[in-house]
Amino acid sequence: MFKINHGQEVYIVDGNRTPFLKARGKPGPFAAADLGVYAARELFTRLPLAPNQVGEVIAGCMIPSPDEANIARIIGLRLGCGKTVPGYTVQRNCASGMQALDCAFKDLKLGRHETVLAGGAEAMSRAPLIFNDKMVNWFADWMGAKSIGQRLKLITKIRPSQFVPIISLLRGLRDPVIGLSMGQTAENIAHRFNITREEMDEFALQSHARLAKAIDSGYFKNIITPIFDSKGQVYEVDDGLRRDSDMQKMAKLKPFFDKKYGLVTAANSSQVTDGAAFMLLASEAGVKKYNLPVLAKIVDVEWAGVAPEVMGMGPAHVVPPLLTRHNLKLSDIDYMEINEAFASQVLGCLRAWESDDYCRSELGLKEALGSMPLDRLNVDGGAVAIGHPVGASGARIVLQLVSILRRTQSKRGIATICIGGGQAGAVLIEI
Repeated sequence: MFKINHGQEVYIVDGNRTPFLKARGKPGPFAAADLGVYAARELFTRLPLAPNQVGEVIAGCMIPSPDEANIARIIGLRLGCGKTVPGYTVQRNCASGMQALDCAFKDLKLGRHETVLAGGAEAMSRAPLIFNDKMVNWFADWMGAKSIGQRLKLITKIRPSQFVPIISLLRGLRDPVIGLSMGQTAENIAHRFNITREEMDEFALQSHARLAKAIDSGYFKNIITPIFDSKGQVYEVDDGLRRDSDMQKMAKLKPFFDKKYGLVTAANSSQVTDGAAFMLLASEAGVKKYNLPVLAKIVDVEWAGVAPEVMGMGPAHVVPPLLTRHNLKLSDIDYMEINEAFASQVLGCLRAWESDDYCRSELGLKEALGSMPLDRLNVDGGAVAIGHPVGASGARIVLQLVSILRRTQSKRGIATICIGGGQAGAVLIEI
């Protein structure tokens, strides 16, 4: 029977991720579980803790393969956590990895466990193709046929339309309630805040430049593990980086989601990507029991909902209550990560915080929240350049934020992410 201890602190002991690999039109070399194992296994080579000493495994994953039901359990067993260590998988769309961290945070706060392995994994390139209802019904009739004659008759009823698959990845990037793709919601934000195509492209170009600098400077050396495929090819860095990008090349791209009037292109949107990120979290008791190092403290987690039509505005709504609860101002945040689902949605959130009108009418504040300087936002690049494997991104931005805070000897940061369907999550971190 665990003893509830609401006052104990929760710490990030260590974290690691795989390189994020851009989807290139066919299944990538790694399944989501493979990526999760690669990301998490490295942690146990660095820590005085065996996999079977972890209290539980929690993983975010939105599009597991048919062989990856409850992928957290699969990852735990493959890591050697053993049959007695439980594992469960969570889904909160783009923030599934952050949800895993929040679940671990709460279980550690409660005293249910002393250590938890949490994060996320996604192989978006392996999102399955699904038979449509016409074909499913045909298969049902085929399986129910009692004679060769009945089956021959069914063969004559097959039509080409039955072979048109449902592309689960595209369905997942479309809101079923409002009928808009995530990119169309980004267009809505650009229109609301008068964000120009040039501003979006400049932001995207900055993301690539910052990622290039981070890679060249060795900033990811301790948080990215090289991975090897079955053919012996090694993947060491995020391969969606476009070092040769410039404004002229970006300007040539046509709008992707609203081809006639739109501003959002493939270049100023996040990339469809495969990747995984995991962290070991521990309570005070766990840190002492296993003599664990500490990278950072998770102070608090917050969630918010917004209109699905402007789902990317979620971070603008989730950060203010987190600041208020801890008597903080935006200027008290040394560094921030806003996941770059789209350049327009990050810029929209920044403009919302600077607007007296938006903060009063939409956020319930007395005045504008303030400005978040770009030199303290996504300083090592973001999802436009790195990619956005939806199950892993929420954990990736927390890990990246911790790395930045420690490198710059800073104290406090917030990682926040918008969520398809109109939500957002945010994690407050202190060193």
